[in-house]
Amino acid sequence: MTFAVIRVRGTVNVKKDIKETLSMLRLHRVNHCVLISESPQYKGMLQKVKDYVTWGEIEDKVLKDMIKTHGRLEGENEITDKYVKSNSDYKNITDFASSVAKGDMKYSDLKNIKPIIRLHPPRKGYEGIKRAYAAGGALGYRGKKINDLIKRML
Repeated sequence: MTFAVIRVRGTVNVKKDIKETLSMLRLHRVNHCVLISESPQYKGMLQKVKDYVTWGEIEDKVLKDMIKTHGRLEGENEITDKYVKSNSDYKNITDFASSVAKGDMKYSDLKNIKPIIRLHPPRKGYEGIKRAYAAGGALGYRGKKINDLIKRML
C-alpha cells in the first residue's frame, strides 16, 4: 500500500522538530506531493506532522494520471511510456503506476525521477486548513478520499 502525502499548510511559526520532519519527507512547499510506503517509521512521521499535511491510500488510475501530467525527470522532462520501458521492467506508465500503488515498487526506484510531484491548488479550494478532515477540514488522514483531492489538483 502506498500513501500520497500532500502538504497543505505553510512554514510560518512551525516548531523546529515538525519542520525537520517535513524536510525529511521532502515536503518543502505547499501543494507538493510525495509517495511513501506503509511502514511504522513513516506512520510516526505522519502523526507528527498531521497538522500540516493530508494523506491517504492512492489508487493506480489516479497515480497514472498524476505521473503523466505532473511527474518529472531531472531536467524538467516529462515521463513517457518510452522512458519507463527503457529504464524499468514495465511496459508503460500504467503498469508502473499500478505496481507503485500496490507497494511492489517505490516511485523513486525509476532512474532520474524527481521524488516530489508539484500539484496545482485544488479547484474550489481546501475544506479548511486549520481543522482535521474528520471535523470538516483538510488536515490529517482521509483514506481513499485523497484520490478526490488529487483529481481536483490535476
